[in-house]
Amino acid sequence: MSIVNYIDTHCHLDGEEFKDDLDAVVQRAREAGCMKVFVPAIDLSSCRTVMDVCNRFPNYAYPMVGLHPEEVKADWKEVLSALFSLLPPPSSLLSPHKYIAIGEVGLDFYWSREFEKEQLEAFEEQVRWSVEMRLPLMIHCRKAQNEMVSILKRYAKDLPGGVFHCFTGNEIEARQLLEFENFVLGIGGVFTFKKSHLPEVLPAVVPLDRIVLETDAPYMAPVPMRGNRNEPAFIRHIITKMAEAYGVSEETICEKTNSNVAHLFAVK
Repeated sequence: MSIVNYIDTHCHLDGEEFKDDLDAVVQRAREAGCMKVFVPAIDLSSCRTVMDVCNRFPNYAYPMVGLHPEEVKADWKEVLSALFSLLPPPSSLLSPHKYIAIGEVGLDFYWSREFEKEQLEAFEEQVRWSVEMRLPLMIHCRKAQNEMVSILKRYAKDLPGGVFHCFTGNEIEARQLLEFENFVLGIGGVFTFKKSHLPEVLPAVVPLDRIVLETDAPYMAPVPMRGNRNEPAFIRHIITKMAEAYGVSEETICEKTNSNVAHLFAVK
């Protein structure tokens, strides 16, 4: 592989899976060319662990704040209130944000619709945070694209942008999501899977200026690392596969996706 530099825009480095060798994971990432990692929260307690990781690796790991749809329960209003208290008041928006995005938020009706109403309300509330704080969204969506799009359309003119994390859809779904300005698709290990249709779908309808790279580590390791714990160093395999699909160099993939990150996130 050639020497390239890239950014992992979605990596759960605060997870228990990394507690024993986090320093080694970050070292491998740096050696592979990973310049930065963005670490999403999923609930209130993870905001603390996310911040611990980002403080441990300053100017390398960057935190997000949000309530993951699968963590939305009956107490979601109290949880969101506590999360919102971590954000700066509107009067301080001229000062640097501690968090780089509202995430990981969204809708997930794959396993259960028990808290469907609560998920919808919690997601919309966090979309409003994005508008108010001018922070991009990191959106998780599974079996709920119509509902997600319906909510986002209400705020389309005011949204600062964001990432549709872990996109695995078809051409129609991709086109629908790209109608939202300043939003990009997060592409990870699924792109390399043998049965994935993404190598055909993405070049057909998604320009490289609407894509960012991600792992979702420790989940969904790319081929040839499937079955292993995923980590930021493994994005190299996604870059290789994506370069083949788009018919460009690996350097071009990295240049384009890094530029997209710089446009969307206030990270130097």
